[in-house]
Amino acid sequence: MIPLIFDIKRYAINDGPGIRITIFMKGCPLSCKWCHNPESQSVAAQKLYTEKNCIGAQECITVCPENALELTPKGIVTDFNACTLCGKCADVCPTKAMEMSGTMYGVEELIEIIEKERIHIEHSGGGVTFSGGEPLMHSGFLLEMLQACGEKGLHRTVDTSGFADTKTLLEVAKYTELFLYDVKHMDSEVHKKWTGVSNRLILENLKMLAETNAEINIRIPLIKNVNADEKSVTEIAEFVAALSMKKPMVNILPYHNIAANKYSKLGSSYNEFNMAEPLEEEQNKALAIFEGLGIKAEIGG
Repeated sequence: MIPLIFDIKRYAINDGPGIRITIFMKGCPLSCKWCHNPESQSVAAQKLYTEKNCIGAQECITVCPENALELTPKGIVTDFNACTLCGKCADVCPTKAMEMSGTMYGVEELIEIIEKERIHIEHSGGGVTFSGGEPLMHSGFLLEMLQACGEKGLHRTVDTSGFADTKTLLEVAKYTELFLYDVKHMDSEVHKKWTGVSNRLILENLKMLAETNAEINIRIPLIKNVNADEKSVTEIAEFVAALSMKKPMVNILPYHNIAANKYSKLGSSYNEFNMAEPLEEEQNKALAIFEGLGIKAEIGG
């Protein structure tokens, strides 16, 4: 099945080496409490509404074939029992207060978009990154894209949670130059509390992937009251150090709550669940723990 794409990020500099184009696919088996792209979790198209951008032009109401929109004192309200998510309201909205998340692209269409960025990619040693959501949910399409990019001589990166069928992951590895692999917590129950799934498959897959000598960057979202304490960081560092591969690069990604506005656009609330930005001393301590095990680590990336 062809996945919906919710974003195509050009001139990306944090999703692998060089300047890249990053393709974001909708759908994720995890539901992380801190998710910065809540629109990535559902595989289906979604409508986003930003009340502060709405000027009450009402073109959206006029064009809606289902009469699913109404102007209220709180702005435009959608009756989702009637709405078919056709996107006509978003097409005519003059201020983009209405937006649709999720567009279908074919392989050839995406390759054409990627080729337009080739000058930046080639001059910087960049490439193409597939992210989400979880791109491994769409393995057939992902493999087609990876093979097509390979035929064009493009560097390929896959950004993954690791929560996927092991055979799928190892097949994808044949056509991937770099993995950005998330590790969030070593305690399975704690991991399930914060992400909705156990970490057992994720960690086993990482071990298996490391045995193939794949190039892997470990990414750790560092969150106070979740995993920023010394014990949690040390357990992750020791696990990474024991992988049967050359020491990977580790990117420590400090939590922030800037995604709260996205939840509002989707009509849901953002609950921080006592999550907080890690203190600078906690970030520096995390760096020191990894470096003490001979693992290169940096904040961000």
